[in-house]
Amino acid sequence: MLVAELKSFYAVARCGSVTKAAVQLGVSQPTVTGQLRQLESRYAIELFHRQGRSLRLSDAGHRLMPLVEQLMLQENEIEFRLRDACELREGNLRIGATGPFYIMDTVRRYNERYPGIELHLSIGNSQSMLQALREYHIEIATSSYAVDDKQLYRRMIAADPLHVVVHRDHPLARRAAIDLGELRPHTLLLREPGSMTRQLSEQALMQAGVVPARTLEIGSRESIRQAVLCNLGISLIPAREAPAHPQLAALPITGTPIMMHEYLYCLRERQPVQLIARFLELAPQAGTH
Repeated sequence: MLVAELKSFYAVARCGSVTKAAVQLGVSQPTVTGQLRQLESRYAIELFHRQGRSLRLSDAGHRLMPLVEQLMLQENEIEFRLRDACELREGNLRIGATGPFYIMDTVRRYNERYPGIELHLSIGNSQSMLQALREYHIEIATSSYAVDDKQLYRRMIAADPLHVVVHRDHPLARRAAIDLGELRPHTLLLREPGSMTRQLSEQALMQAGVVPARTLEIGSRESIRQAVLCNLGISLIPAREAPAHPQLAALPITGTPIMMHEYLYCLRERQPVQLIARFLELAPQAGTH
């Protein structure tokens, strides 16, 4: 209420009359008169000397005027900042992804459309990205986990079959497709615990009754790629994530595909926020929750 009263005071001081101030503010003349009276009555001060229809600042009004001018400038600055944020001329959007493969095209298009927004992309496993989302460290997350949580908005953005990635010199590289049973005598490279790729790989092998001769835990996609390049073993990797390299081969698995699904998440309460809503508009959509 005080801000509205000070706005009336400021307008009257600049216009010299209640009538002109009311027109400038877009309110009725009684509204301006009432707000001035409330302000003077509440603090028992006289802000104007009234001479007919004209009003002249009192000593108290003169002392108050510079402070109110600063307040009005700050209000204008706040409004400009809010409008810039609403129209996405400035701001920060933090994205946490399990990898760049399913989200980078959306990031590119968002960056082109809203160049004033600073984008921050961090990479981690599915569980860590969802945890960061819940703790407000990021605004958007991608995860391979389909989490049913009423606090989360979820959208499927990709479905990708796992392929067996091997070195070109590996005995399996000559095959057109791989049966899971053929993995028994070989070393299998697995992602870290918490990775959906690892979970799907272990589930598929267990269902097929296959126990590889040896397993090695490798902590990242890049490290697994390098390990396969060094012919340390083979790995199951989503087809779109399979590294393109002349020394590597990505082979489909026979039978029913082992599908990796990728989901886009945001906190449901934050879904209407412009920064987030515009990103959702640009992202692919295979299903929502």
